[in-house]
Amino acid sequence: MLYSENIHFTGGKIVFTDKHGNKINMKTAVKRGLVRIVNWLADFKLLVVHAVSLHIPIWFLRKSVFKLVGLKIGSGSTIHMGCKFFDPSGVTIGTDTIIGDGTFLDGRDRLVIGDHVDIASQVLIYNSQHDINSPTFEATKNSVEVKDFVFIGPRAIILPGVKIGQGAIVAAGAVVTSDVPDLTLVGGVPAKVIGERKLKNPHYRLGRARLFQ
Repeated sequence: MLYSENIHFTGGKIVFTDKHGNKINMKTAVKRGLVRIVNWLADFKLLVVHAVSLHIPIWFLRKSVFKLVGLKIGSGSTIHMGCKFFDPSGVTIGTDTIIGDGTFLDGRDRLVIGDHVDIASQVLIYNSQHDINSPTFEATKNSVEVKDFVFIGPRAIILPGVKIGQGAIVAAGAVVTSDVPDLTLVGGVPAKVIGERKLKNPHYRLGRARLFQ
């Protein structure tokens, strides 16, 4: 008799299985059960964080909640409404940086975003992905770093392990799969160098973000 996805009653005995249907012992089953409970609690935390991100149009209130759950963010920086996370405690944002609405910031590994960085709407930054060649489709992690004075255009996607150099520009809709050198312009799928930034020594400030966004 099947009691749940991973617990079976067979011949008066309880049999535990993993997600692939392989039998596991009691010790392993208890350990995985505890991990599942921890993950449920983490999911509930994200539920609260995302509710705040989606529905509270006052930045200093959102910032207080984000910092409470471990996000590290410098002075003068703003995250617009609708930003979502995987583990905010893995994300570090510098000063005078603006994160656009509807962005996704992965925190399952280290994600560092520098100073004076402008990230446009609906940008997705990942530092974890599935290994498509793994027999069990296991997840892999690799940190992402975005240096100072970078601009990332709308709906760009940054994949795990990427380092975006200082002053670089990522064009709208680009899918960045490898490192981007300083002061270069990349675009396309996958992103390739398509130009060079003429501003060689950026030192501007982004200033205030939109008030109720």
